[in-house]
Amino acid sequence: MSDGDTSTVAAWLMMDGARAVLPPHAAVAEMCERLSACGIPLSRAALFVRMLDPQVIGSRFTWRPGVPVDVESSPHELTATDAYRRSAVVHVLETGMPLRRRLCDAACPGDYSIVAELRAEGATDYLAVPLFFSDGTVHAVTWATRQPGGFTAAQIAGLDDVGQPLARATEIRMLRRTAANLLDTYVGRHAGARVLAGRIRRGDTEAIDAVIWLSDMRGFTARADRMQPKALIELLNRYYDCQVPAIAAHGGEVLKFMGDGLLAIFPVIGARGAAATCRTALTAARKARDRIAATAADAAGDPVRFGLALHVGEVLYGNIGSGNRLDFTCIGPAVNLAARIEKLAGTLGRSIVTSGAYARHCPDPLVPLGEFALPGFAGAQALFGLPEEAG
Repeated sequence: MSDGDTSTVAAWLMMDGARAVLPPHAAVAEMCERLSACGIPLSRAALFVRMLDPQVIGSRFTWRPGVPVDVESSPHELTATDAYRRSAVVHVLETGMPLRRRLCDAACPGDYSIVAELRAEGATDYLAVPLFFSDGTVHAVTWATRQPGGFTAAQIAGLDDVGQPLARATEIRMLRRTAANLLDTYVGRHAGARVLAGRIRRGDTEAIDAVIWLSDMRGFTARADRMQPKALIELLNRYYDCQVPAIAAHGGEVLKFMGDGLLAIFPVIGARGAAATCRTALTAARKARDRIAATAADAAGDPVRFGLALHVGEVLYGNIGSGNRLDFTCIGPAVNLAARIEKLAGTLGRSIVTSGAYARHCPDPLVPLGEFALPGFAGAQALFGLPEEAG
């Protein structure tokens, strides 16, 4: 094969490179190794992919010979930094034009931060090229070499030949990644996985055992009436930041935000029985309560009060709705009972109140609060609280 002939790499990208058999970092590594075998003297390559993600603007996959591919995600806050503005890749993303810096030339400008970085590594040439997806978005790939004199014209032509196949292979992979990101964001990780697996028909539900978490912010209506909308949204986000990470870290999944209310479940799975699930959910509840007490307050300094009901039982988990507008959530008497208990928590002067069923399964000590008549349920319900919370 002649120097710079990358036709075999282009063919591989169109076939195997687009498949999800290899994880993205492994696919980048194999592409670069194949290019090197074709006579492209790469010392470094990086693939930059923009993402539709609430936390990051995109990811970078950086390859160097003989070391694992480095994967780094960039938060949205990066766009306000000088490093972002001085990035050659950002220039390519914004203009859609390729950029080359022949580092071996004394007259090569040092207008981008990558120039000094690559010179320190002994690089002689740098090429940043746009990758165009079918939806019009621009992504980028960069190539660098230590070859004396930089890339030859034939080598650059060979790299150009893999550009379009690389864009197609990357787009195919990123479409599924984007779908998964959005489903994780709006319906939850486990529910999103079920949707991607084809659980999309209305009424497609299953009965599962789970710990049910139902919480809200005390006095929210009055607080909303006196606060500016932007400040209220910021407060709600801080409030949810105190709960959601604790829920996720202990195996739970948030299913729904309802104004100031939050519905989550902790599925009871296999060997992880109800006792272990109740314990982990209670650990998450204590962490959320303590974080809210420590960090959540409005602009006037008024603290946020938190109410949470925990119950364990069977729920129907799946698609509910009308036509093509569905909600992946859980319903059932157990959820209704949790809602009734949560409304009573404030009256009892408690942040966290559990059902009798939850108390029977939970190995942590709980204190009885008495039996209460709850609307819609026959017979009084025994409720329990945490020992450290005074009534």
